[in-house]
Amino acid sequence: MRIALASDHAGFRLKQFIKDRLIEMGHDIEDFGADSEASCDYPDHGRPAAEAVASGKAERAVLVCGTGQGMAMTANKLRGIRAALCFEPYSARMARAHNNANVLVLAGRLTGEVMAEEILAQFLATKYDGGRHDKRLEKMEP
Repeated sequence: MRIALASDHAGFRLKQFIKDRLIEMGHDIEDFGADSEASCDYPDHGRPAAEAVASGKAERAVLVCGTGQGMAMTANKLRGIRAALCFEPYSARMARAHNNANVLVLAGRLTGEVMAEEILAQFLATKYDGGRHDKRLEKMEP
């Protein structure tokens, strides 16, 4: 799967961990930064990564900032993006199964590596259920 990846300074370490896991799994990664823990603005990296998903250049994205809120808000401004901020695996599974989430958002300052890996596994493994959920997704589009 082609996956866009981005963080700000607060999410940099967790993004690097996630990047390594995704590469180990055999995914094709495009890293939109940040490239260090130097202070930066989350939209500068999160928006291009979400745009890659919206345009079809990537199938999914994983975005990481301190709380996850800024990245989620940034990504969800784009048509066709359904970004889910997840703190545990069940939310990630349901975001995929019921909401067809195409962007996973993680909180770099609140989510440890073990939990992030479990969340990521659910996000990647779960398929969209479709059916009764389709009409709900249509209602979310502008």
